[in-house]
Amino acid sequence: MIVLIAPEKDVPNEIEILHQLFKAGLQYYHFRKPLKNLQEHTAYLNKIEPQYHNRIVVHYFHELVNSFNLKGIHFQEQKRIDVIENGKGYFNGLQMSGKTISSSFHDPKALENCELEFDYHLLSPVFSSISKKGYLGKEFNVNGIDKFTIGMGGITSKNIKETLDLGYKGVGVLGGIWNTEKPVEEFKQIDNVFLSSTKNRK
Repeated sequence: MIVLIAPEKDVPNEIEILHQLFKAGLQYYHFRKPLKNLQEHTAYLNKIEPQYHNRIVVHYFHELVNSFNLKGIHFQEQKRIDVIENGKGYFNGLQMSGKTISSSFHDPKALENCELEFDYHLLSPVFSSISKKGYLGKEFNVNGIDKFTIGMGGITSKNIKETLDLGYKGVGVLGGIWNTEKPVEEFKQIDNVFLSSTKNRK
């Protein structure tokens, strides 16, 4: 499973590149744009062909699942703590039937001890971040954690096997695709390496 995180700030030809990525097989696109308001989120989604909406997971403005046929919603770590762990009724009014719910973690212990069930969990930083300077990798080993965990942070085609060896079921990529000259070709390379690396694993 490969999760692509949106670049925080828009990049040139982003929507065009995104369509090419979907055509190349991208199934999980995490729409994370903290600087965009609800109106800008809506405008962005309206630029994407509707046939690909069901591959998009929103980090902000979860109510967008009511307006678009999205894949699901994601909780940043602090949002999970503030809303789900300390509040009730968050999902009232959200049309969540058939949608995924995921969350971010930055500590294996917090992941292991979390009593809430998510479809998958993003844990970072596994390796030193490409998109965030000074965000050093910790090579978290999750082999002993019985949860579907996606490794994030510094992921490229060169360290996918190492990521899987650490117990991750998938990889999350941001700078390893968006910071390259040919993001679509890089995605295809990551996809090929991931598929060949998972063939002989349980």
